[in-house]
Amino acid sequence: MGETKDMRIQWALEEMGLPYRVRGWDYSGGECDTSAFAAISPFGQIPVIEHDGLVVIETAAILIHLAETSGGLTPADPDGREHVRQWCVAAMATVSPAIGGVAMFDAGLTGGDRAARDFWLGLARRWFGGLERWLEGREWIAAKAFTVADIALAGVLREARDMELMDEHRAVRAYMDRALARPAWRRTRELTAERMSVDLSAIA
Repeated sequence: MGETKDMRIQWALEEMGLPYRVRGWDYSGGECDTSAFAAISPFGQIPVIEHDGLVVIETAAILIHLAETSGGLTPADPDGREHVRQWCVAAMATVSPAIGGVAMFDAGLTGGDRAARDFWLGLARRWFGGLERWLEGREWIAAKAFTVADIALAGVLREARDMELMDEHRAVRAYMDRALARPAWRRTRELTAERMSVDLSAIA
């Protein structure tokens, strides 16, 4: 509940003040396994956006698309935009899989293989160590201002909010807390709770 990656896209839209319409798909009910959904999302995953007839899948790609087409949450200079793209990819391709491995064990989805958790946790500690060093003296991950890269990374880190990793890496925890304190994230939580007809406390 409240862990789906579409929240990261809604967060970006709320930050940018862009108009949008949400089209829900019943993932657990199998609607994302249909041929109709496969026609727009080959892997049967959310989120997906349609913007002026262009369909874009994958969270990082959507965030980058929104930033570059709107000019919001990304630096004006080419080097700055490249750093934003770099950190969007790093969040999804490097940090997220390690956290996901630990989370899958903790959810009982790996058959109780403790060695698997130790492997993923060790890898996550390595990536968190890199983040801890990079964040020294920085407020945000890719630029002086908040960007879509922070949405990508904070969204990933949120999945580790109850893991021991956060206690071990205080700069990473403080960074995540800064991002999740933003008004647009609070609105995203409220809108998601309303859309799903659940109490806000169900979406941490």
